[in-house]
Amino acid sequence: MSFYSYKNSNPCCCPGTISGNALDGLQEKVCVQVKRVYDSCLQQEQLDDKEVVITSYAMVANNCNCNCGCGCDADTTETVPPTSAPVPPITFESCRSTTTEGTIRNLTVERLCDRPCFARVRCKIDVPIDILFVDSRCVEYIGKGVITVDKDVLLSIPDESIVPYCLESMVSAICVAGSYEGNNKFKLTVCVTVVLKVLAQVEILIPSYGFCPIPPCEEFAENVCDEFFSLPLFPPASLCNNDDVALRNAACNTGSACGCNCCRRS
Repeated sequence: MSFYSYKNSNPCCCPGTISGNALDGLQEKVCVQVKRVYDSCLQQEQLDDKEVVITSYAMVANNCNCNCGCGCDADTTETVPPTSAPVPPITFESCRSTTTEGTIRNLTVERLCDRPCFARVRCKIDVPIDILFVDSRCVEYIGKGVITVDKDVLLSIPDESIVPYCLESMVSAICVAGSYEGNNKFKLTVCVTVVLKVLAQVEILIPSYGFCPIPPCEEFAENVCDEFFSLPLFPPASLCNNDDVALRNAACNTGSACGCNCCRRS
């Protein structure tokens, strides 16, 4: 079963929300090795008429069992080496990023004298994408391309240390529209999200509740009655304090839609 299954008999030792005092159950201080985020920023933008040249392509296997016209979603299909080149005219279908990790290049970091701890960060971020298209024979292809985004932002940069900081990017892109321009070139309208992060690999001391007990896996079975049988036999009583009673009675008296949950006292 999972940590969050209703069958878990020991939910108090699982990840989740804390009820009561958060200090209850703390056992030790633990040193963990993590990537600490010193600063980050998010930018979302629409890129219109972005030209992307595909560097390679593959054919989409036609052995899927879905009713979607000429092909299937790129995330659920297999690709095979092309047995023939696409035959024009070529019709754009869709595109999206293939990974959440962008490639940063041409990076420059310029510290600002008038803003301590801040720096001007300029770079180019490459976002790999898959472009789905069909040719005149209704043969479906997936092409590999890259969208490049220019960034010029302000970020808080840590001071110099033995362990250096680094910059990483988290990216996502999806196409709104597109067309084929010829010579393996597409013109796309793309929605791009880029998160730029200043990181360092550090060892940090954190409080710990001890090791997490891993529950056994719950085999999938369509036991439709399990969730119903897990409900309490009788409806639990709703405990209302005086403030709740006053508010709910006022809502009921004014005709508010409160269902059957209005608590009244005689």
